[in-house]
Amino acid sequence: MSSPKPLRKAVLPVAGLGTRFLPATKAMPKEMLPVVDKPLIQYAIDEARAAGIEEFCLITGRGKDSLIDYFDIAYELESTLKERNKTDCLNALAPSAIKAGSLIAVRQQEPLGLGHAIWCARTFIGNDPFAILLPDDMVRAPVGCLKQLVDAYNETGGNVVAVSEVPREHTSRYGILDVGSDNGHLVEVKGLVEKPKPEDAPSNLSIIGRYILTADIMPHLGKLERGAGGEVQLTDAMAKMIGHVPFHGVRYEGTRYDCGDKLGFLEAQIAFALERPELADGVREFLKRYVG
Repeated sequence: MSSPKPLRKAVLPVAGLGTRFLPATKAMPKEMLPVVDKPLIQYAIDEARAAGIEEFCLITGRGKDSLIDYFDIAYELESTLKERNKTDCLNALAPSAIKAGSLIAVRQQEPLGLGHAIWCARTFIGNDPFAILLPDDMVRAPVGCLKQLVDAYNETGGNVVAVSEVPREHTSRYGILDVGSDNGHLVEVKGLVEKPKPEDAPSNLSIIGRYILTADIMPHLGKLERGAGGEVQLTDAMAKMIGHVPFHGVRYEGTRYDCGDKLGFLEAQIAFALERPELADGVREFLKRYVG
């Protein structure tokens, strides 16, 4: 098999309303909510860069312009920090810089689902393979989750998704795999079902918010067929590619935090704070006061 085309592009769907975090998200995108001192969107961009991604497309909606501003140059702020010799602060800003011409934003005018959001990026994607990162899903891992997928993609080509086991009673919340061969790390995908009832689920292996897909998915998304919830489902379009391109799931190493959920978001705060040497002792100390 010839080597697959190098992966250089990523799409980040960020058009959601963030209703679970109201009222905080009334005036700010949920992707700008910070975990310790970096917004969710920054963690996703950092993970993508570590996997070799060079071009980014944000799928935004109304009221999301601050996501674009975040990655712009803040001349007044940087000038003031330089005048005050605030080197540490300037260094903290560095990851929010993106090379000129490497970030674009596309509006998803109607909330028609994840599949529709990805279809909105069709011009950006062209004929290239691309990654999808959902910033709500944070993965704490020694090697970034997307980098783990890229390593698998370089071996298998085709479509590769991150998967993890979920309680069977929760299958109706996720896209679930029908599994073929399984070596404990790499799983052959025979089929996909979007949010099946537990009794109908072919397994309890769920897709999380990390994907590598080929551009072959675009004609399927372009039909704008509605699926579960009356939305254009990415899972449905991926399912139509099975048998036409290689398709695998990766049991990634790491811990996932669902930051679209309040408890998951709070857990991520603790987990990531405990990784910071300057914060870890203080965090452990104050946790003792609350949990005994």
